[in-house]
Amino acid sequence: MAMIIRILADKGSNVLFIDPDSTVFDASLMMNQHKIGALVVLRSKKLVGIITERDVLTKVIAAQLDPTVTKVCDVMTVDVVKVHVDKNIEEASHIMSHKKIRHLPVVDKRNELKGMISIGDINSHRMTRQARRISSLEDYLYGYAM
Repeated sequence: MAMIIRILADKGSNVLFIDPDSTVFDASLMMNQHKIGALVVLRSKKLVGIITERDVLTKVIAAQLDPTVTKVCDVMTVDVVKVHVDKNIEEASHIMSHKKIRHLPVVDKRNELKGMISIGDINSHRMTRQARRISSLEDYLYGYAM
């Protein structure tokens, strides 16, 4: 069974983050610039929250707050659902499905941030595995195997 560390090895462990005292406007600009749907919120290198596109829409825009003055810490999700790097991809997928989230920070045994995976990363990994499996089966069926 494939492990989360495999996805991080493929995509890299670089995680974009923002300070909790930054404005929601700055967070939105960063997410748009990098074409991502979430930022982890770090204070002194510690994970203190996550802000997502959905947080911006439901907690700022729908509430008619001004994103240029509203701070990330006022609207971020503080009860961050995360997964340990040694878990398998199916466990991560189950967590995301059960909690109805699309972004999952990955931590090690010391609770240090090691990366972040998205539902898109999991789907891409699954599609790549299926394509390899199909190719192998076709090679076997049609005698192309070496």
